[in-house]
Amino acid sequence: MTIAYLDIFTGISGDMFLGVLVDAGCPLEVMQQALVSLPLELSSEEVTRGGLRGTQVQVHLLDAGQHHPHHGPAAGHDHRSYTDLQQILDSLPLAPSVGERADAVLLCLASAEASAHGVPVEEVHFHELGGLDTIADLVCTLIGLDYLGIERLTCSPIPLAHGFIDTAHGRLSVPPPAVMQLLQGASTRPVDIEGETVTPTGAALALTLSAEQGPPPPMTIAQVASGAGMKEFPGTPNLVRLIIGEATAAEPALPTDDLVLLETNLDDMNPELQPALLAALFEAGALDVWLTPILMKKGRPALLITALAPPARADAVTRALLEHSTTFGVRVLPCARRCLPREMRSVDTPWGPVAVKVGFLDGKLITASPEHEDCARLAAEHGIPAKRVYAAALGKAEELLQDPS
Repeated sequence: MTIAYLDIFTGISGDMFLGVLVDAGCPLEVMQQALVSLPLELSSEEVTRGGLRGTQVQVHLLDAGQHHPHHGPAAGHDHRSYTDLQQILDSLPLAPSVGERADAVLLCLASAEASAHGVPVEEVHFHELGGLDTIADLVCTLIGLDYLGIERLTCSPIPLAHGFIDTAHGRLSVPPPAVMQLLQGASTRPVDIEGETVTPTGAALALTLSAEQGPPPPMTIAQVASGAGMKEFPGTPNLVRLIIGEATAAEPALPTDDLVLLETNLDDMNPELQPALLAALFEAGALDVWLTPILMKKGRPALLITALAPPARADAVTRALLEHSTTFGVRVLPCARRCLPREMRSVDTPWGPVAVKVGFLDGKLITASPEHEDCARLAAEHGIPAKRVYAAALGKAEELLQDPS
């Protein structure tokens, strides 16, 4: 099996992902062919970042004199909505596997932007080259992975820089809000770099397409490629590295995450305060929270509040427990979690697309679950019960299990 490890030691963006795939041997012309109906042109060059070489790919918007103007659903716009981009994406001549995965990444990216800005997914607008650069990044990344024959991709923890950036939405802290939405549940590490190193598109691609995060998998290394970003950071090469090889041992079917259990017993708290407590725990970074009825000393009925969190969020979750409940203390227990490698897919229903989480065991797709938020949103928009949307999405998800390609 040909596998690859995306080593994100400085940062990741859509153009850096394209750069590392071109550096690994995917011809630029192969990527360009998929964009023939769009006023876009790709260019590449070898550059140095921090004294190290890498390939930089740029996406250029052509004017009407250089290229036939795009006559799609959003022609002439300087920004496009998620729906516009989805229609453009669906109009491209792509293999089904590429198109479906591109749809899934686009939905993941739009959902993160929607959460960050507090608007419905349909109202999310993409700027830069009117969002067409996003289409190019998604489509060409998937084409590059297929061309190189990469059957399984994993990636390193995502580096978190600091500072501020100026955007179409004003001055934002780094990492920007959409990236932070995408990183919920992901492995991260801090880096002492001032400036944006991880873009929403880069994070969505890396996390959605990777089967898991962690150290490099066992492999016989065949090739190492480097993709370069546009910026220079003092003392740090702005590169991303792709290590390609053949798997040399059976990879763990169930990757293990180190986590923390935080719990406390409550026998004097008003039950009406429980929903607010649960919301605060999730906002603080808890991965899961549950309540268990228990009996304390002298037979007093009580409630065991348990939160599961990454070690990096243990302090924040502890503070939330202390601030939003009546407890005077919290037990902290180290634990580990084994879970299926998963990725997001997108299925079509009569009312619109629904994101579906799919899980793999030994490389085989064995389970699929529609995202409740998408089902609830479509149900509200069309005035139908959420269970109808969920049932339709689940039916489509079952087809994925029968034909995982």
